[in-house]
Amino acid sequence: MNAPHPAPLPAAGRPARPARAGTGRPGALTSFVRFVVLGGTVGLAASAAVTALATLVPWALANAAVTVASTVLATELHARFTFAGTRSTWRQQLQSAGSAVAAYAVTSAAMAALHACVSAPGVLLAQGVYLSAAALAGLGRFLVLRLVVFAAARTAPTVTDE
Repeated sequence: MNAPHPAPLPAAGRPARPARAGTGRPGALTSFVRFVVLGGTVGLAASAAVTALATLVPWALANAAVTVASTVLATELHARFTFAGTRSTWRQQLQSAGSAVAAYAVTSAAMAALHACVSAPGVLLAQGVYLSAAALAGLGRFLVLRLVVFAAARTAPTVTDE
């Protein structure tokens, strides 16, 4: 009598955690990892874009333009891959924009503080300050997006064919 082979275990030696029971949506840890990967990638690209654009226009304007563009992109990515599994709605884009305003304020304040303390900071120092402020703002955005913006999508009942 041959016993069926058990499902392979992931590298950590534990069975993989399924999505939240009954929702098909990822749990908090999975969402956070996806948020960090997607948001971090968009954030790194935004950091480079701010630096490049700031050579052509005032830094605050460059930061505002890049924040708007990266927020729209990141919200769409998070809607599809991090939280809901669907395209973002206008409501979600607008709610997410509110958290982007806070992120803009945090990054702008950090850069203003840097320039108040260091008259001519180098690119690496400026990038370090900007990315640190963006990481802090990103943590706040994760909480807002998970608990407010995409909360209805996570808890909405799924229609199934029976």
